[in-house]
Amino acid sequence: MSVRTLVKSIQDIMRKDSGVDGDAQRISQLCWLFFLKIIDDQDQELELMREGYQSPVPEQFQWRSWAADPEGLTGEALLAFINEELFPVMKGLKPTGQPGDRRRVVRDVFEDAYNYMKSGQLLRQVVNKINDIDFNNLTERQHFGDVYEQLLNDLQSAGNAGEYYTPRAVTAFMVDRIDPKPGEIIFDPSCGTGGFLTCAMKHMRERYVKRPEDEALMQQSFRAVEKKPLPHMLCVTNMLLHGVEDPGFVRHDNTLARPYISWEQKDRVDVILTNPPFGGKEEDGIESNFPQHFRTRETADLFLALFIRLLRKGGVAAIVLPDGSLFGEGVKTRLKEALLEECNLHTIVRLPNSVFKPYASIGTNLLFFEKGEPTKDIWFYEHQVPEGQKAYSMTRPIRFEHFASCIDWWGGAERKGREEGPQAWKVSFDEVKARGYNLDFKNPHSEEADLGDPAELLEALNAAEAKTANLRDQLKAVLGEALVR
Repeated sequence: MSVRTLVKSIQDIMRKDSGVDGDAQRISQLCWLFFLKIIDDQDQELELMREGYQSPVPEQFQWRSWAADPEGLTGEALLAFINEELFPVMKGLKPTGQPGDRRRVVRDVFEDAYNYMKSGQLLRQVVNKINDIDFNNLTERQHFGDVYEQLLNDLQSAGNAGEYYTPRAVTAFMVDRIDPKPGEIIFDPSCGTGGFLTCAMKHMRERYVKRPEDEALMQQSFRAVEKKPLPHMLCVTNMLLHGVEDPGFVRHDNTLARPYISWEQKDRVDVILTNPPFGGKEEDGIESNFPQHFRTRETADLFLALFIRLLRKGGVAAIVLPDGSLFGEGVKTRLKEALLEECNLHTIVRLPNSVFKPYASIGTNLLFFEKGEPTKDIWFYEHQVPEGQKAYSMTRPIRFEHFASCIDWWGGAERKGREEGPQAWKVSFDEVKARGYNLDFKNPHSEEADLGDPAELLEALNAAEAKTANLRDQLKAVLGEALVR
C-alpha cells in the first residue's frame, strides 16, 4: 500500500468517529500520533548510534511500549490510557536544560493537543495503520513528507487556513531568490506549518550541504516562532519529517509580545523569510511594546517594524505583504519611510489576487530588501497568470515554473542587466517620497481601459435615466388603462 493510500485509509477510519469534527481536528489528531511514532523511530536509531542516549519520552509512553503490538490496548482501556495517563505526562514533561534535550519539544507539541477520538476500537485501527510507516526508511519518509504537504494544503477547508498556509511555489521562489546558506541565521517569526523552513532546507541541501558538518550547521541556524497551537504542532512534526533531529528552535509563542526595545544586537539575524499574518488585529496592549510612532493593532505593520530592527547590517529579507501596506497612510507611511531609509528595498513582485485563493482574494506583494543602505531605486515586476488561464485556483494553482520569466529577468545574485518591459518598471526614491511614500505603483506598460470623458459619461447617464423615467410613465399609463377596463 502506498503512503498516500495509507494516510487516506487512516482519515477514512477517523471520519467514522463521532468525536472528530472536521479537517482541523482530524489533522490535529493525526499530527500528535504521527509525532509519537516519528520520535520513537528516531529514538531507536539514536540509541544504536549514541552511547547513553535517552528518549525524551518516558519508557511506558513510548510508541513501541503501548502502540506497536497490533493486539495491544484497545477500546475503553486504550482511551483511558491516552486520556488519563499519556496526555497528562506529556503536558507535564520537565526539560533538563541539557543540550540536545528534546523534552521541551515534546511538551510544547502536547501543550494544546487533544485526543478527539471517542472510540477506542477506531483509535486502535488508526494506530495499527500508522505502525506500517517506517520513518527511519528515507524513501518512505520522503514519500510521507509529500503526503504531509498535501495534508497541510487540505487545511484550506479547515477554516481560516490562509493565515498559516502559503502556496509552496511562492515560498520556493522567495527562498530561491534569497539563496540562504548554512551558517546564516534564518528567522521566520510567524512560521505557520514551516513552509519557508522546509523550502530553505531543501534549497541548501541541494546546493551547499555536502558533509555532516554542513547539515549540523544548517540545523543550528534556524529560528522560528508560531503563535497558534495547531500550526505549531504541524510545524514541529514537519521539521522531524525533514530530518531535523531537534526542532526545539520552533517556539510556541507570540513574537510581537516581546518588547521591541528588548531585541538586542545578539538577536540580529541574517535572513528573514516569512508571510506575516495580515488583515487581523493583535490583542489589546501588544502595540504598547512598540515605539509610539509605530503603534498600531495591524499585525502586518508591527511585524514590518520588527523586521527592520531584527536584520543585521547586510542581512536580507523576503516577505509577503498585502496591497494595503503599500498605499496605506499614518503608521504605514512612517513604516515605509523607515524601511526605505534603513534598507535597500530593491524589488517588489506584484502578485495577482488569485494566488492565495480560495482563502484570500486580495492583492499581495513579495518585498525583497537588504539592511544597511538606503533605497535609491525600486524595481517592480508584475507576475501574470499564465496565458490561457483567467486566474489561479485550487485545481490550477500557482507553480514554481510560473516564476521562470521573473527569474530570467532578475539578473542573478547581483541583479545586473535588469530592463524595463511589459512586466517590469523602475521608480526612484524621490518619486516614492513625492507620493507620500505610497508604493502602490501600477504597471505603466499595461493598457488602462479607456472609460471616456467624464462630462460625456455624465450626460449619457442623465439621458439614460430620463429615458427610463419616460418608459416607466408609459408603463404606468398602460397599466392604468388596463385596470379601468
